[in-house]
Amino acid sequence: MDILLGVKQTKIGGLGTKMSNRVVCREASHAGSWYSASGSQLNAQLEGWLSQAQSTIRPARAIIAPHAGYTYCGACAAHAYKQVDPSITRRVFILGPSHHVPLSRCALSPADIYRTPLYDLRIDQKVYADLWKTGLFERMSLQTDEDEHSIEMHLPYTAKAMESHKDEFSIVPVLVGALSESKEQEYGKLLSKYLADPSNLFIISSDFCHWGQRFRYTYYDESQGEIYRSIEHLDKMGMGIIEQLDPMSFTNYLKKYRNTICGRHPIGVLLNAVAELRKSGLEMNFTFLNYAQSSQCRNWQDSSVPLVKHPKRLFR
Repeated sequence: MDILLGVKQTKIGGLGTKMSNRVVCREASHAGSWYSASGSQLNAQLEGWLSQAQSTIRPARAIIAPHAGYTYCGACAAHAYKQVDPSITRRVFILGPSHHVPLSRCALSPADIYRTPLYDLRIDQKVYADLWKTGLFERMSLQTDEDEHSIEMHLPYTAKAMESHKDEFSIVPVLVGALSESKEQEYGKLLSKYLADPSNLFIISSDFCHWGQRFRYTYYDESQGEIYRSIEHLDKMGMGIIEQLDPMSFTNYLKKYRNTICGRHPIGVLLNAVAELRKSGLEMNFTFLNYAQSSQCRNWQDSSVPLVKHPKRLFR
């Protein structure tokens, strides 16, 4: 992959800018723990999972996929990535929630390159510059970027899905904060023009229900039977609402059930982007292809580590 050495403008500590021609690389900080650090082993794992998934509604223009460790979610995430068409995709937006730092807006990476055990991914600095000019984005530190897993967990799968055109695409990572409804609308409207472009792919990073006392969430509908079936019922209720592509209905669902969907704000941004495009008559649909849980909760001492759902999203 070509690396262009040039003059780049970077925000420092929230104040001022600096001019630098140094290429900044974000290391694959979760490799070796959340997924294999061995390129050959990781490649074999991804190929195995993808071989078990069906390409049913390709090409996808956006997908929702999980960010748990690959032991938990690798097989399920393959159902989403199987729908990606590398022959038409030239830019991959990755929207992930912030787990470690308080953030009320969205943030851009200070890096130029994201490393993976497969090959390096290049950030689209032209799109970054355009987003930065809006004044709506913060600049996260490299430490914050490397601590966060919600974006990184999609990098190996992105690299694998795009490997046949690996020198022909760039990525646009966006860390999404705890946005208000109005902010979700604002970012959705801003990103809608990119979503309208068939050469862009949007990856929305989200697990669904985090259940258990350690997550301070123990919603249980006894009429559904075992706890894990109650969780599945709750999640699939939310999934059905997402498939309606109505941001307000999704917001109301979250307010009513408080489901601990960690990527609710990236999902909200996507739904608002879709709503904006629908105003111009663009027809689209969304279908979830797979659902899985990291473990089956049967008593109050159990917990379901980010219940992994691995849906897929499509535009026509």
